[in-house]
Amino acid sequence: MDALNLRRHFIAVMAKHLPPSSASMRLLDLDGRAGPALAKSRADLDIRHIPADEAGEIDIAPSAYDAAVAFDLDLDDALLAACLTALREGGRLIAVQSRGLVCEAHMRRLRDHGYVRILVEPALDELGLLIRGEKPHSTADTMARIQSVARADADSLDLNRFGGRYIHLLIQQQPNKPVWKLAMGEAIRWRAAAVQRDLAPVLLGFSSLPKAVGFMQPAVLSGFITGVNKVGKFSIEGAGALERKIILNPALESIAGETMTFVDIDPALAEAPDE
Repeated sequence: MDALNLRRHFIAVMAKHLPPSSASMRLLDLDGRAGPALAKSRADLDIRHIPADEAGEIDIAPSAYDAAVAFDLDLDDALLAACLTALREGGRLIAVQSRGLVCEAHMRRLRDHGYVRILVEPALDELGLLIRGEKPHSTADTMARIQSVARADADSLDLNRFGGRYIHLLIQQQPNKPVWKLAMGEAIRWRAAAVQRDLAPVLLGFSSLPKAVGFMQPAVLSGFITGVNKVGKFSIEGAGALERKIILNPALESIAGETMTFVDIDPALAEAPDE
């Protein structure tokens, strides 16, 4: 495999480890080595490129980024400290090195600098090295963590003025199993959550995965919605092809008195899901 193709494969590994974010993912690209390639596969990235050797000196707002990426860079003390400051709670540092071996020293260095949920593994079939760590949360409450990300996008957004690139829908999938477990000839059916208005269902749409999950938890606990087992991700164009009206980021209290329903939609119009 030539160097250019190998680099593309390494960057694709990075993309798989990007965390869920609000409608736009704020990404810090160290030395600008990974951002342009990531942008080709992720249209929702808001990227800032900075020189890695100046990371500790550049004025970066604390907790301003969802992720920081580093390709073939030495993770020195100054860089690790600067990235931890720049990341929001739960934000990820994702580094890929084209050469290197898995060892305890990598995990220990990130742990000593304050990172948690550390992962060190081969990047590609025993080739290269993936190093990942997260900034700790200040709360152990999972829903509070999700809501802290979800709050970046407002409730009751005007879909016509929405600047994001994806819409997330609450899905009942039948049968509830992955594609690779389907029997020969067995098809997946998707039904999206909606409320009935003026004799026509209106889909419940969300600007991000955290926003969808943040709505679902109280909606399920209150009995307003049942049977949802998946969140489907659609590009703006894919959502338009559904030919249905969409309420974007509805507050639960604004629709609590309405009648819930589910609408058949084509799963082929969806994008690959977030992690």
